[in-house]
Amino acid sequence: MLELAGIIILGILAQWVAWKFKIPAILPLILIGLLVGPVAAEYLSDDGTKWIEPIWNGEKGLFPGEGLFYFVSLAISIILFEGGLTLKRAEIKNVGPVITKLITLGSAITFFGAGILAHFIFNLSWELSFLFSGLIIVTGPTVITPILRNIPLKKDVSAVLKWEGILIDPIGALVAVLVFEFISVGGDSGFTKTALMEFGKIILFGTTFGFTFAHALAFVINKKLIPHYLLNVVSLSTVLLVFVESEIFAHESGLLAVVVMGMVLGNSKLENLKELLYFKESLSVLLISILFILLAANINIEDLMLLYNWKTAILFAIVVFVVRPLAVFLSTSGSNLKFKEKLFISWVGPRGIVAAGIASLFGSKLLKQGVEGAEYITPLVFMIVLGTVLLNATTARLFAKLVKVFLIRSEGILIVGASQVSRLIGSYLVENNRHVVLIDSNQTNIRLAQDNGLEAINTDIYSETLNDNIELNDIGFLMALTGSADINKYAIDKFGEQFGENGTFRLITVEEIDDPSNTPKEGLFSQTDDFNVLTEVARKHPVIHEIELRDRKHYESLIEITNNDEDIVPLLVKDKQGVLEIISSNNKAIDAIEKGYKLVYLGKPLAS
Repeated sequence: MLELAGIIILGILAQWVAWKFKIPAILPLILIGLLVGPVAAEYLSDDGTKWIEPIWNGEKGLFPGEGLFYFVSLAISIILFEGGLTLKRAEIKNVGPVITKLITLGSAITFFGAGILAHFIFNLSWELSFLFSGLIIVTGPTVITPILRNIPLKKDVSAVLKWEGILIDPIGALVAVLVFEFISVGGDSGFTKTALMEFGKIILFGTTFGFTFAHALAFVINKKLIPHYLLNVVSLSTVLLVFVESEIFAHESGLLAVVVMGMVLGNSKLENLKELLYFKESLSVLLISILFILLAANINIEDLMLLYNWKTAILFAIVVFVVRPLAVFLSTSGSNLKFKEKLFISWVGPRGIVAAGIASLFGSKLLKQGVEGAEYITPLVFMIVLGTVLLNATTARLFAKLVKVFLIRSEGILIVGASQVSRLIGSYLVENNRHVVLIDSNQTNIRLAQDNGLEAINTDIYSETLNDNIELNDIGFLMALTGSADINKYAIDKFGEQFGENGTFRLITVEEIDDPSNTPKEGLFSQTDDFNVLTEVARKHPVIHEIELRDRKHYESLIEITNNDEDIVPLLVKDKQGVLEIISSNNKAIDAIEKGYKLVYLGKPLAS
């Protein structure tokens, strides 16, 4: 009981430390696991036992037999499902082919490159070398996400790293399983045909179970066949059911099934998706905390001492600084990504829970089978995991600035409220190459925004979920466009500093219209238009127009017309290069108006 409680307490403490110092939680978690495990047994314990013994050993231990690895498998399935829920198709419209190449060609390069290195540097058999390389293909979401949260990047770059980290996990697991089976059967000549059949079964059952159960769960949730208080636990049990059933039909297809299930649900018109995400995220934090401590504690000091030589440093350096960049640059050739963006993606490749978990499982099994060199698998993989996390956690932000992918000026726009007015403005901004995110607590508004091809998040402005959202890393402008003056003011006060570094704006209220001297500096569009006026104009004339300007005098005359016409609302000024500037309700002068500039407005057409 003390051990189990200690793991949870230490795990949550590590999560807090990670949050406080803005580092991936895996780093303090592994260090704690090593401290209470091999370090305690060697240097701190009087009787030479670990403070936390993951596998049952005599009178100590938490999991008998292979219980630890069953727990690890089920926990990883939940973590990957939660990751799949966050994958949105809209994120990859520009970089879909890059991600596809990274998880195929990039994986192949890592597999063969790291395998050859392990064979020649550590003199491991080819089978064990390729088992090691299969395990380190993955770059897990548990470590990528905390790194990306703290670095403002171009949306395409963060999307590539995020999608790669989630989709590559089941691929790495699949490759490792095939190599493990090859070792287990002794590499006979019949293995190739068997492997191809197993591969086909994994793809077939993984995708089929994931797709089918995702639609089934979405159907019963939307039809309200599940009471609200059972929604989260039913979803959890369904994930475990999908994982286990898929494993029964095709061994090691469960991870693929839960990722597919999460992706389908995350991109469906599912009610209560926000609640499901909150629950799964909280559960994932707890499971990750427990898993990393358990797996690190399960390592023995003898295993760590195997790595105490120059060979380890050489292997790590070549995998990180040669193999990873080679895989990234070949996978991104011909893409729209710039050289500096490819360089940054090459630098950020931390390994996570799937690599650590499966390495512990396979390493232990091969040791029991007496396979020569099997004692290297678990510590080598943990060395890559810990080394890449430590490297990326401490240098990713600095490296982003060094190669100039760090967004000095964030041009993305966060719109609070997804009403028809917000959707019209958001669509116009997207058409003009601006990254726009709409947020609203109204599920219908969010669905309509998404149907229009807009990026929209169903969340409450009073919640804390926006603070750590990777998709908002490049946001520099904040526009509060709801019908509530209180919400608009709250959004400016709470998120102005984080998301409005280049400008914060909100709709003015009726009271502020009646008293122009009280017009706030962050007021939007005009001195005569509040939410009700905008809504009525959008209802009658749901079109955003552009009209070319001759000079400043022409601009001022048009503004005067819009102020006197209730069916026209001025929004923006676009310069010759397409740069947009918001028109402020406090009559703040726009620096320059020249021939060729355009006035952007909502409503009925203006005569030129």
